[in-house]
Amino acid sequence: MFIPKKLKHRKHHRGHHYGQATAGESISFGSFALKATESSWVTARQIEAARRAMTRYVQRGGKIWIRVFADKPVTVHGNESPMGGGKGAVDHFVAVVKKGKILFEMDGVTREQAQEAMRLASYKLPVKSKFLVKEQQG
Repeated sequence: MFIPKKLKHRKHHRGHHYGQATAGESISFGSFALKATESSWVTARQIEAARRAMTRYVQRGGKIWIRVFADKPVTVHGNESPMGGGKGAVDHFVAVVKKGKILFEMDGVTREQAQEAMRLASYKLPVKSKFLVKEQQG
């Protein structure tokens, strides 16, 4: 699983996860992409599960780029802990995914293979997403 090597602050505020993505909304590396059509938190486990689903389907073929990274710590309080006990311990990490963000990119496979791999990956994610193909300049 992917976790940050170092953090500037150990515990973050929750913030908000609505609005449109301002960066990472266009295909940069591959020919095919999976784009989020809604905003949510995506955990490091969900990103890894989606990556494994894609790589299993393409079987050593093609290249996959992961365009999101879970760098926001989420804290959880123990059950039945009294109020005033402070903020809980870091439990897991999430990536804040906004509407329009590219989640994964793929290249080196056919369109049908990429579409099926991305479909399998999208089942592992908590956001609705759509399959994109890069327009060919010519």
